[in-house]
Amino acid sequence: MLIAHFPVGYLEGKVFNHYTKVNATQITLASLLGNMIPDFDMLYFHLIDGRKTHHHEYFTHWPLFWMAVSAVLLGAVFVFKRQAILIALAFCIGTILHMVMDSVAAPIHWLAPFSPETFELVHVPATSTSWVISFMTHWTFLIEIGICLLAALVYWRKKTALLPELK
Repeated sequence: MLIAHFPVGYLEGKVFNHYTKVNATQITLASLLGNMIPDFDMLYFHLIDGRKTHHHEYFTHWPLFWMAVSAVLLGAVFVFKRQAILIALAFCIGTILHMVMDSVAAPIHWLAPFSPETFELVHVPATSTSWVISFMTHWTFLIEIGICLLAALVYWRKKTALLPELK
């Protein structure tokens, strides 16, 4: 996925907010961060690695890494600050959503570090010298556009619903 991680984080936050009605801003921020944090490895990819290793090879794109982080984080929050459990859960779900979304059209090491095998729903062939163009012209990019439009619709409906209260 290229452009839909942030919108999915927003939508995840809105779902949490709809069902929990607590800490709405914090839950939405946790969802956004969880959906975005696996791609922070792009800093290493560009600044240190020199783009030698695909960033999906890094541990930050290993679902088992995020499951382990989730177990530790949720356990610690449960013990030390139980009232923040939903915020931590939103973050953890966000990290796994990132992996699921990436698995649609890119190889992800779901069993790393125990297996080098990758899983992807659809293989996007190189149809251009630019991998970005190849992804943007593949039909799976329509899924990303749909997610972005849905997030924009949810945001717009929320904003227009608030307008009468501003008068």
